[in-house]
Amino acid sequence: MRYSRYSYDDLSFNEERGPEGFTALHGVAFLGVAEVVPTLLDMKEWDANAYDCVGMTALMRAALRGHEEVVKIFLGLEDINPNQADTNYGRTPLSWAAKKAHEGIVKILLERKDIDPNQADTKYGRTPLLWAAALGYEGIVKMLLEREGVDPNQADTKYGWPLLLWAVSSRREGIVKMLLKRADIDPNKASAKSSMTPLWRAIRNRLEGMVKMLLEREDVNPNQVDTISGQTPLSWVAGSGHEGIVKMLLERSDVNPNQADIRSRRTPLLWAVEIGHEGIVKMPLKREDVNPHLPKDAYYHRAPVGGSQRRHERIVKMLVERQNVPTTMPDNANQTPLLPAFF
Repeated sequence: MRYSRYSYDDLSFNEERGPEGFTALHGVAFLGVAEVVPTLLDMKEWDANAYDCVGMTALMRAALRGHEEVVKIFLGLEDINPNQADTNYGRTPLSWAAKKAHEGIVKILLERKDIDPNQADTKYGRTPLLWAAALGYEGIVKMLLEREGVDPNQADTKYGWPLLLWAVSSRREGIVKMLLKRADIDPNKASAKSSMTPLWRAIRNRLEGMVKMLLEREDVNPNQVDTISGQTPLSWVAGSGHEGIVKMLLERSDVNPNQADIRSRRTPLLWAVEIGHEGIVKMPLKREDVNPHLPKDAYYHRAPVGGSQRRHERIVKMLVERQNVPTTMPDNANQTPLLPAFF
């Protein structure tokens, strides 16, 4: 039986006879009274693996509350199931300990060979490692990553986000740094339900520090196209006006500064010209491999954004000074390369 007004962190004892299914064994585990646990176990009146009124075992309650001595006692039982999950969230004792930042209990549980460190909960589909990373518990992340058999690229089953993507999305720089030092981490692994990679998430959230760390990995793909917008990271940041990230991307020799969007056919340079961002226009023009010609099939909206119909003389000058700029040849929209800078 499930009582919705009971939480996993606390219990109400307003009923005359107490909550149904909540035994003395659950009570001492909840309160952390380690001295009484052996006596109750010797009575053999209660199953140590039995669920209480909200679907938790005594071991889970002790792990959730951080009672290390009680956890040790239960783990010493021959018939204890250390991987048993609760009936509501589907979390194991290790998952609860990791989520609640109980490092001591995580360590105790991981010392058991029969503990499954990759077991995800059923409600959110996250492993203990994913919970610890998302919540920023660096010590627990470190312990879990040191455990043999832990998969650092395992994604949650609800959103399909891998570990590194969770750490970036949660803005856990210390954990991101820790993960990127591992050779077995795939820095380009995207969400299973979208093309969102850790680099894309860091860029969209304008997290310069994380973008820098990710781009320092040689195997990070800086040209990976977002399937929703059809843009490369460079194209997106050029159009959003973020100079710092544009600079970092252009410092990568393998960045393609000429890759046009799949849908609009705009190049990063064209985006910068259209929004009238002089600083960003200047940066790609310094690269010898930048092609200042606009794609012939590019289409245009009002440009530059927020330009208020004023001329952008400095941008025009930069474009004209670049060799081989076709200043007069129009594309199929009957626009020349300099028109976006004038309107």
